Amino acid sequence: MSVVAAGGPELRIVDLGELAYPEAYAEQQRLVEAVASGIEPDTVLLVEHPHVITLGRSREAPANVLASGEVAVVQTERGGDVTYHGPGQLVAYPIVALRTDERDLHDFMRRLEDAVIATLRQAGMEAGRSPGNTGVWLSGRKLASIGIACRRWVTWHGLALNVRTDLGYFQRINPCGFEAGVMTSMHAELGALTPSMAQCKEWLADALCDSLERRRA
Repeated sequence: MSVVAAGGPELRIVDLGELAYPEAYAEQQRLVEAVASGIEPDTVLLVEHPHVITLGRSREAPANVLASGEVAVVQTERGGDVTYHGPGQLVAYPIVALRTDERDLHDFMRRLEDAVIATLRQAGMEAGRSPGNTGVWLSGRKLASIGIACRRWVTWHGLALNVRTDLGYFQRINPCGFEAGVMTSMHAELGALTPSMAQCKEWLADALCDSLERRRA
């Protein structure tokens, strides 16, 4: 995979490791203001969260929480419905200042999908899109969810790729309005051939640089 080497803004990749959702959310908020003001460059935060359920702006989202149990439920500003984040899931938050010719949020989401598709191709998986649905799919099952927000033409929130996610937690919700059985993971599809989280992070970082036409800082 080629990473854009010149001609575009820098994209800084920050690996937060494992971090609780509220702390990662606060860092996104800080970066949105810093990037909008030109104090810091466009940044992608890579993170794994402890178990958490997040609600998007869809009016149906609260009703799609079936039985959260001990898992916290958090309202967010992103588009979309309800989803789950947890260990073994690679979450990427691109905090990106959209240039004048980039200010199409639907196109931005397609670019995020492109990056996930390219990442999965590195693992030997030919995933793609599902007509009328966001995210990345493989044979009718969903591998990655996408939901973004934008303020002052700076994006935040982002994507979640199921690498070794415990899919049982999706039974607590109707993810993105679907039945839980629609969700899958790289490990469910590849078994012992599943790449490490570190490798997936590296592939996704490079793929985001390509799809967003930025050069890796």
